[in-house]
Amino acid sequence: MRRFTRLTNGFSKKIENHEHAVALHYFHYNFVRKHMTLKTTPAVAAGLASKPLTIMGLVKMIEEEEARIGGRLTDYLASAKS
Repeated sequence: MRRFTRLTNGFSKKIENHEHAVALHYFHYNFVRKHMTLKTTPAVAAGLASKPLTIMGLVKMIEEEEARIGGRLTDYLASAKS
């Protein structure tokens, strides 16, 4: 992950941003990406998921959880576009 180095614009300047980027990486690695040796995702192989997930599935899970609790899961606000 290039986020660990200062050579790119994607370098995390805040520890919270870095934590979120690493969490997304691990989610993708374990729940979305099919591995060549397993022929499926590690989560499916371990019995944690019934089928490989997608990034859209993650977004849907977040939206469902926010609807359930009646608010946002984070206080993140996107930057204003000019």
